[in-house]
Amino acid sequence: MSDNRFGTIIQIGDDLISEEVVTEYFACDYPRCKGICCVLGDSGAPLEESETEQLERHYEEFCDLMSPEGRKAVDDKGFFCVDVEGDLVTTTSPGPPRREPCAYCLFEGENVFCSIERRWFEKKCSFRKPASCWLYPIRIKKSRSGGRLFNLDRQAMCRDAFEKGRREGTRVYQFLKEPLTQLFGEEFYSALDSAAKHING
Repeated sequence: MSDNRFGTIIQIGDDLISEEVVTEYFACDYPRCKGICCVLGDSGAPLEESETEQLERHYEEFCDLMSPEGRKAVDDKGFFCVDVEGDLVTTTSPGPPRREPCAYCLFEGENVFCSIERRWFEKKCSFRKPASCWLYPIRIKKSRSGGRLFNLDRQAMCRDAFEKGRREGTRVYQFLKEPLTQLFGEEFYSALDSAAKHING
């Protein structure tokens, strides 16, 4: 770990993790937000290159759950897009400014779910969903050295989740234990947990 004017940086191998990942509180409050994170924004969810192949390979397994607008967006634009920053992202359906739903959304009344993950829970699809969705509110970027940069994404849409996490005493990294462990390994999570206990006293 190192300290600078931007706060403590946790280093695990080649990865650099912002202290907010282990100091900030967070617990998704779905009954309050109703999955709005899948709808708000100017672009879709960030994707790894391998995930673009997964979307195409498994599309027929979950596309029947998507909205007609979502299916049309995929037909018109493809399984993924490149945003203004040059990053791969999920395709979105047309909408008003700052409100372009991910094409893979499943709408049930006012509630928004992921059609891909719904099929995964039903054991009808081996691809769960993009890692960036599973890890939110952590956002990951590649560093010039080849490692990864883990930062906390603070959005007003998740205000209730930050408040719920604080009430329950759940830190971001604790709430995301399953994806962090599944994606980066138990050793990575154990090192992160040790760093968190040191920082948080």
